[in-house]
Amino acid sequence: MASKRTAFLFSAVVATSSAIVGPARAQPYPSQDVHFICGFAAGSGADVIVRYFAEKLRPLMGHSIIVENKVGAIGNLATEYVARARPDGLTIYVTGASGVAANMHIFKNPSVDAANALQVVATINKATMMLGVRADAPWQTAPELSAAMKLKGDKASYATANPTSKVLGALYKERAGLQSVEVPYRTGADFLNDLYSGNIDYALPDNIQAMAQARAGRMRILAVGAGERMRAAPELPTMTELGYQMDVRTWWAGLVPAATPRPIVDQLNVWFNQVVATDETRTFLANIASDPWVSTPDEAQAYFRAQIKDWGDYVRVAKIEPQG
Repeated sequence: MASKRTAFLFSAVVATSSAIVGPARAQPYPSQDVHFICGFAAGSGADVIVRYFAEKLRPLMGHSIIVENKVGAIGNLATEYVARARPDGLTIYVTGASGVAANMHIFKNPSVDAANALQVVATINKATMMLGVRADAPWQTAPELSAAMKLKGDKASYATANPTSKVLGALYKERAGLQSVEVPYRTGADFLNDLYSGNIDYALPDNIQAMAQARAGRMRILAVGAGERMRAAPELPTMTELGYQMDVRTWWAGLVPAATPRPIVDQLNVWFNQVVATDETRTFLANIASDPWVSTPDEAQAYFRAQIKDWGDYVRVAKIEPQG
């Protein structure tokens, strides 16, 4: 009888110990503050999106989300930082994934292989870069701008500030038969004074910056780089319908180091999708002329890999010489 009682007590102790140890091993995610990485400067169009999602995801995650701006090499610095971070779901790259894909070809020797170093946890939107001029410029349409730039020859100039604007600018130049000189800027905000003072003839801003400047009455948007009109801004013509064949789309996503455990990837996908599905976020995205996009991690990763290949084609067609 004593031996049976001893065996029962031993079993109870083991069961209790297991109940304590089990949860301790599987701590809830996240167990501490999360860091959102932005590859561009505070106040930039990219920063606006990153901070919006940080604010909306904070209550779902139950921890503070700290936004860090890792600026340099048109986003490459941030890409490398995230790829080399601990794969614990606490470092999340909220960025234009199209820019990450483009950088794999704009630079001769990228510091990381993005297709294998990063995992897309969720998509956010689809958008495009835009062709813009100052609001008081004499050109009302892209063909009018093209005609004027042809007359200026290599005295014409345009501004770019990220990989996708660089490609769109080169494609427009090639398709329109221009000799315009590219002037690269560190951020989109940096070229505004030069554009509005007339030192730069036109610019290829992202949708966020372009729409904000247009609503403020400072910029006129002449066209978008996507192959079809954006649902969020159907009044804006595409470059293709104006005679400049191209389909340069941008898209935003959340990415983590590739070795991040699948349960964390799946949980992040659920949270991001919840935020994208809200009316508030859909209005936010519409206001920056972008269309919401929800997908699974597997769908998003497959698209990311395909985009890396596609951007190689864009860079070659645009005749961009890889840097460094």
